[in-house]
Amino acid sequence: MDTVRIVKIGGNIIDDPQALDDFLVNFSKLQGPKVLVHGGGKLASKLALQMGVEVQMTHGRRITDLPSLEIVTMVYAGQINKTIIAKLQANQCNAVGFSGADGNAVVAVQRPVKTIDFGYVGDVKKVDLKVPELLLGHGITPVFCAITHNEEGQLLNTNADTIASELALAFSKNYKTALYYCFDKKGVLRDKDDENSVIRKITAATFKELVDAKYIVDGMIPKLENCFYALENGVQKIEIGLPSMIFEPETIHTILEN
Repeated sequence: MDTVRIVKIGGNIIDDPQALDDFLVNFSKLQGPKVLVHGGGKLASKLALQMGVEVQMTHGRRITDLPSLEIVTMVYAGQINKTIIAKLQANQCNAVGFSGADGNAVVAVQRPVKTIDFGYVGDVKKVDLKVPELLLGHGITPVFCAITHNEEGQLLNTNADTIASELALAFSKNYKTALYYCFDKKGVLRDKDDENSVIRKITAATFKELVDAKYIVDGMIPKLENCFYALENGVQKIEIGLPSMIFEPETIHTILEN
């Protein structure tokens, strides 16, 4: 099998119908085995407000009580996932939607309470690629949403970045693997207020220097720590930036290397 490409998209694409259409047209044209992972965007919060369910966030992460879990499952595994699948089919890219429960693909454990009770939020415990590998072998693209399960009948809300990283790690045991994080910036920025201050290449050593110098802060730190863990454990390549980096490799973006 060729290099498996795992691509993660977030709200900047999901919340913009035209951006989603444009991305999926290009994604459909990618040759070779590929996996798509998507987050939830703003739709879950919008639906929660319409249904009178309080949206609770801390440090940018959703606190998921049972009513919130029902909503994110409907939105992530239902409306968003199936909309993406339908649009891929319209672009002649055969695809199958996944939660972690489907094919027992991504098993998680409920996050233990430390200083914050996140509720029904899952931390990935293991990945089983039997079904995704079978699909890829037949030219079918798995599309994962940000819902996992605990093998005891409980669904869990799980960070899509983490799911993408764990899938890449699992594939890297038997395949060359590349991981792409698409978000709303051109890459990792040296100055968050300057869109053109993209750091073109970050190694494990320079990452520490950039954190110490306060160029990389807040939520970008755990995101990149996750990335370097994946690189240290078999993932060949990780790139971060606008979706165009996948389809036009000369586009300015950030490449992470060991």
